Amino acid sequence: MTWNRLVARTIAIGLALLASACATSRGGDIPYNVHNFGAPDAPKIAAVDDTYKLAPLDTVSVTVFQVPDLSHDYLIDQSGRMTMPLIGRVDAVGVSTSQLGKTIETRLNEKYMRNPNVTVALKDSASRVVTVDGSVRQPGIFPVVGPLTLVQTIALAKGTDELANPHRVAIFRTIGGKRMAAAFDLVTIRRGTQPDPDVYPGDTIVVDGSGVKKAQRTLLQSLPLASIFMAL
Repeated sequence: MTWNRLVARTIAIGLALLASACATSRGGDIPYNVHNFGAPDAPKIAAVDDTYKLAPLDTVSVTVFQVPDLSHDYLIDQSGRMTMPLIGRVDAVGVSTSQLGKTIETRLNEKYMRNPNVTVALKDSASRVVTVDGSVRQPGIFPVVGPLTLVQTIALAKGTDELANPHRVAIFRTIGGKRMAAAFDLVTIRRGTQPDPDVYPGDTIVVDGSGVKKAQRTLLQSLPLASIFMAL
C-alpha cells in the first residue's frame, strides 16, 4: 500500500469515527426535565417619565399636533436610532420621552414647519424581548408578541444551522432573583414526545453547536480531497 493510499484510508476512518461520535447527544452540565423551571420573575416596572431613558428596541408613540402623517409608532433600532419621515434618523437612546420630543420639534422646525408641537410616549419597552444565540441561522433579539414556545422562538431565528446539536438547547431565565437554566431536547419536542416549553420575555435561548461537526468540516475544507480520493 502506497503512502498516499494509507493516508487516505486513515482520513476516511477518522471521518467515519467523527460522524458516529456522540456529537448530537444530550450531555452537558445543564439539567434536563427541570420540574420547577416555571415563569420568571416579573419585570421591574419603572415610571415612564423623565427618569426613564429610552433603550434599543423600545417602541415610542409620536404625536405631531395636526400632522397625522407624522403621528405614528416608531421602533428604536439596535443602533439606538429611530427613523421618521422628513427628518430621517434621530438618536433616541439614553434620553427621556420629553427630550426626544424636543429633539423632533427642533429638527422639524429647522426646515419643515413653524413651532411644531410634538408629544412622545413609550408604547412598548425593550424588556419584552427574547435573545436567541448559538447554532441558529439568525441569532438576535426578538420582540415577544403574545404567547411563545421554544419551537416558535427557534423559528424566529430562522431555525438551527448545520452545526447545531438540537438535542441540547438551553433556556436561561431569572427565577427567585437567581439566574437559572434548563436544557431541552428539540428533537423529542418536535416528535411530540416531550412538551414544548413556554418562553417568556427576558429569556435567553442558546442552541448547542457540535464541535465534532465543526472539526469535520474544517478538516474537509483543509484537505486536497480530489487528489487524495483519486489515490484510493
